[in-house]
Amino acid sequence: MLDHGVATTQVRAAPTTVTLGLATVAWVVAVRQMTGMDMGVGTDLGSFGFFAGTWVVMMVAMMLPGAAPVIAQQTSRRAPLFVATYLGVWSLVGVVVYAAYRPHGSVAAGAVVIAAGVYELTPLKRYFRRRCRECAGSEFDYGLCCIGATVGLMAMLIALGVMSITWMVVIAVVVTAQKLLPAKAAVDVPLALAIAGLGIWILAAPGSVPGLIPSMTAM
Repeated sequence: MLDHGVATTQVRAAPTTVTLGLATVAWVVAVRQMTGMDMGVGTDLGSFGFFAGTWVVMMVAMMLPGAAPVIAQQTSRRAPLFVATYLGVWSLVGVVVYAAYRPHGSVAAGAVVIAAGVYELTPLKRYFRRRCRECAGSEFDYGLCCIGATVGLMAMLIALGVMSITWMVVIAVVVTAQKLLPAKAAVDVPLALAIAGLGIWILAAPGSVPGLIPSMTAM
């Protein structure tokens, strides 16, 4: 029984190791791809091919670590399909982002960030976050629930600088923590207020927010 238990643990550990390894490689690639691309609210996405490649790498880096416990529960045959489907759902989100995105101003950025903060406090956010943690349904369902749980945070990233490595790290940490940890008002409410406060800061004094508006020299 002990040998069987050890073998089972090793089998489950393998997908986790591979998942985290892929995420680590993706972070390295993302940093190389995105260096020099961040222009804050004025960021241009470039060609669809470039953006699509960058977006997929970003999703591997940002989303796979939080999904590692779920991937570890899959069989060795099912795990690749789970990962592919999950990333496929996020890739479709990237298509929508590319179609809808335009370089914008600080007012739009501030409004989106405030809306993201408000969304963090809604029952809809709590519902999707719970569903994402429960891992109920198919790979596609899991992807949709996780999108619902992180849509506000991802909108915040896109509004502040979709090619910003700094904001990518910040959002990835929050997304991963929310996937792995149970919801607690003592943490979630201050976080939501901080996000909304950032949005108000952007509206009130956009020039004082680091990286939001690129300097003429950088442009």
